[in-house]
Amino acid sequence: MKHITAFILFFITILSVNAQVLKPVKWSNEVQKISDQEYVLVYTASIKEHWHLYSQHLDEGGALPTEFVYDSVNKTNNYELIGKAFESESITQFDKVFQMDLTFFDGEATFAQKIKLLNPEQKTIKSEVAYQACDDSKCIYEFEEIVFNLNQAKPLTETVNALISTENIFNPTSKILDPVSWKTGVKKLNDTQYQLTYTAVLDPKWHIYSQDNKDPMGPIPTEITFKNETKDFKLIGDLKESDTVEKFENAFQMNVKYFEKQAVFTQIIEILNPKLNTIQAEAYYQACDDEKCLAPAFVDLDISLDGSALQDTKTTLDTTNVNNGSKGLWSIFFIAFLSGFAALLTPCVFPMIPMTVSFFTKQSKSKASGIKNAIIYGLCIIAIYLLLGTAVTAIFGADALNALATNVWFNLIFFGLLVVFAFSFLGAFEIMLPNSWANKVDSQANRGGFIGIFFMALALAIVSFSCTGPIVGTLLVEAASKGGIAPIIGMLGFSSAIALPFALFAAFPGWLNSLPKSGGWLNTVKVVLGFLELALAFKFLSQADLVLQLHLLEREVFIAIWIAIFGTLALYLFGKIQLPHDSPLPHISVGRLSLGLIVLSFTIYMIPGLWGAPLNLISAFPPPLDYSESPYGVGNSKGGSVSTAHEDLPEGAHLLAPHDILAFNDYDLGLAYAKKVNKPVMLDFTGWACVNCRKMEQNVWPKGNILNVLKNDVVLISLYVDDKRELEADEIVDSKLRPGKKLKYIGQKWSEFQTIKYKSNTQPYYVLMDHNEENLNTPVAYTPDSDTYYNWLKEGINNF
Repeated sequence: MKHITAFILFFITILSVNAQVLKPVKWSNEVQKISDQEYVLVYTASIKEHWHLYSQHLDEGGALPTEFVYDSVNKTNNYELIGKAFESESITQFDKVFQMDLTFFDGEATFAQKIKLLNPEQKTIKSEVAYQACDDSKCIYEFEEIVFNLNQAKPLTETVNALISTENIFNPTSKILDPVSWKTGVKKLNDTQYQLTYTAVLDPKWHIYSQDNKDPMGPIPTEITFKNETKDFKLIGDLKESDTVEKFENAFQMNVKYFEKQAVFTQIIEILNPKLNTIQAEAYYQACDDEKCLAPAFVDLDISLDGSALQDTKTTLDTTNVNNGSKGLWSIFFIAFLSGFAALLTPCVFPMIPMTVSFFTKQSKSKASGIKNAIIYGLCIIAIYLLLGTAVTAIFGADALNALATNVWFNLIFFGLLVVFAFSFLGAFEIMLPNSWANKVDSQANRGGFIGIFFMALALAIVSFSCTGPIVGTLLVEAASKGGIAPIIGMLGFSSAIALPFALFAAFPGWLNSLPKSGGWLNTVKVVLGFLELALAFKFLSQADLVLQLHLLEREVFIAIWIAIFGTLALYLFGKIQLPHDSPLPHISVGRLSLGLIVLSFTIYMIPGLWGAPLNLISAFPPPLDYSESPYGVGNSKGGSVSTAHEDLPEGAHLLAPHDILAFNDYDLGLAYAKKVNKPVMLDFTGWACVNCRKMEQNVWPKGNILNVLKNDVVLISLYVDDKRELEADEIVDSKLRPGKKLKYIGQKWSEFQTIKYKSNTQPYYVLMDHNEENLNTPVAYTPDSDTYYNWLKEGINNF
């Protein structure tokens, strides 16, 4: 289809320019001398405004690349080309006509071809350049003859020398992408406070991720770090960001937030040093499109407070919308609302409904008065819990809870809290507020009027705390992981569910006849909630283990714990286990039996997870598939399908779950092993937060023929460009791409290695090479078609 599109476009544009001659590109040339035998042929293209010239290196099916053709007889007898022509920096963007990324030049393009003279008598070299140039409405395709006179050779200039340097990242195979450009702005608010604006402008179809993506198993969030070692200023509030797009991402098995077109970050600061003029900051982010991700990038963002060194930006304070995560807050509200109804069905709350109704029917002089008092009572319950959520948010800060919830120690604290809450519900002990509080509040409830009603609501909250406290605590913990005003929204949902029945039954006492009687079933509800809290607690313990990479709570262990918890709950519901506060159970009700069957079914569903089943229903809770004790689950070694080379793992190697592929993360160790077993090397430039890397590993690598090749015919070296582990002190070196900066992290080392050696900064990126580190074929990126990927593998192996 792409070939047909290109042909039609080419044919139409030829017809459109038949009546007029267009020359949007003018060519000039010169020769520069390296030595008596080596010269550089320099082509310079001056490109008309609104037109662009295409690179030499385009994928098939798109626009036509620029080509340089030489007389084959002269080239054989009188000179030889050294490599391919180098070209100056280009632009890569998605082209809607061809539906693919195209690389082109605007304004001017320089091409440099090194040659070696074989015949000293040769004085001229003839060549022909074939090129396509396009503007927004038409294209032309031209040939132009260019002659170089070696007698007029000039000394090698620094510009051309830099262009033909092997370290130049814009060499002939360069596919360096830079889809994100940053702009800065500043607005003075008063004598000491300023608002700083950082705007990331994104190329079409590219996106960067929100700073709210805090899950360590998710994508890399955008971070802006301020350099303030001398405490010349302080940050007021948190870094705010513009609206994001949120969607569920299968590769991460979670909702992720990202920006399209542009991302705007604003930060208010207060100047403490009057002499300070420049605010230095650094942005850390990862850019992805639908097919690939780039290595995480660092960009210096300096802002002059007087505006003298600022880049122009159209973004103003008025257009910056802070993302409050409305979708996430709605989910918190509904979960809290359902939790409130669950709290109603506990022994501490349910029996208080008829008591409260009795109080209002006796105190109210008329039905209208009763309804009014009931509404006030419900609003007071909501107000009390809202005050609790507001207090938590005010004490810790709107986003501080979010940061705490992703911290290892606070995950451990949350785990401990939920275990305590669970044991309380199971009957080990009761969490109660002091009785003196309840007595004092209860005495105030007799005062009547609005104050009396408020203290009645407060008495309900205090007396029922032994049942509602663990639920409220769990909700606040979960809301903390969302940050912002989530604790307030959580308490609004919870208190609304609590208040609604009390208010309705107080307003309409006749409805009480439809309520079931209190009894042992209330304690059953409480115990079920205890088991659920115990299961949820291990999510936080697993999160801490994942961050620390301790492998103490791997996937099989986590699933085994959940099987034990829900299996025990099923036995409890079937009456095989009794807990301290349970009433005698002469028979099992239909509702209890139904719930027991559901829990038992869920328990049985989880069992295959021990053998590698994905368990999509609970995928957000256990560790990922590759964080496991064995590649295919407990007790499964995949028989004889594993290569014999895997029996004794060499130094630095590991088995890549879930496919049991021998893999190295150390370049030198992997290369040494490849030489030892005489196999080609496959470099896999990947990332922990690379969506399409996971798609390749999950959808393409498992194919029978491909998996066999990866296991037996190559040595896989996976280099993670977003690995934030620090390099050893003797490995920290100066960056060649960012002068004045150091390579501090493992990911930075591999990212720069990929960029310089392979002239690409996208992931996934696959290279097949021999033991001399020479490519066996052309590297490939994201290749979802398994047949194409298999043919690429076989081509490289055959060349080896």
